[in-house]
Amino acid sequence: MVLEASLIGIAMAVALWLRPWRMLSRRTSEKGAPSAPSPLLTPLLATVVVLPWLWALPTLHRMPLQLQWSGACLVVLMLGWPLAIPALVAVGCIAAVLSPSLEWADALGAVAWQGVVPATLALALGWAIRRIIGTQPFVYVLGRAFLGTAVCLFAAGVLAQWSDHFLPGVGDNLSLVARWLMAWGDAFITGMLTAIFVAFKPEWLATWSDRLYLRKP
Repeated sequence: MVLEASLIGIAMAVALWLRPWRMLSRRTSEKGAPSAPSPLLTPLLATVVVLPWLWALPTLHRMPLQLQWSGACLVVLMLGWPLAIPALVAVGCIAAVLSPSLEWADALGAVAWQGVVPATLALALGWAIRRIIGTQPFVYVLGRAFLGTAVCLFAAGVLAQWSDHFLPGVGDNLSLVARWLMAWGDAFITGMLTAIFVAFKPEWLATWSDRLYLRKP
């Protein structure tokens, strides 16, 4: 628990130092028109309403393989890392309240290994992709949203297993295989939703910019 609490505490301190609430401030509109609320309010509310149920799902039913859903990489793409970290911490707390069998120690581990760690890895990988490959829409969807999610979640799963967080009902030899397969399921959903948002709701993606990726003035 000490390692998980330290990771969460450091991430929260850095995120709050960056003042993520500024991303939710009302946007200025045309002269004379009232300012509009931030479009990020919608994905933020969706995160804290839907994601806790998905995190609590393994403890709400009994199955031999308890599938774990993260969603952290998608949350980073939608909200940006500074705002995603407090949102993921809130998701873990709500999930612990929703599930009577989810201990607070397990919720702390979920926040660290399903939330903070993959979100931070997604931030680092996104920065590396932009620096090395550049800003292309295809690279954003395929590299950051799809392949990047699979890589970040599997890496976070490996680190979780290294810190003695094993999947319930899965042998140690098959645990990494299960994490690899679950990472691809998360990556498929993240890539699909990101492609839809890029096409129809780009304002829901804090990491997307028409000026950078579409070369619009």
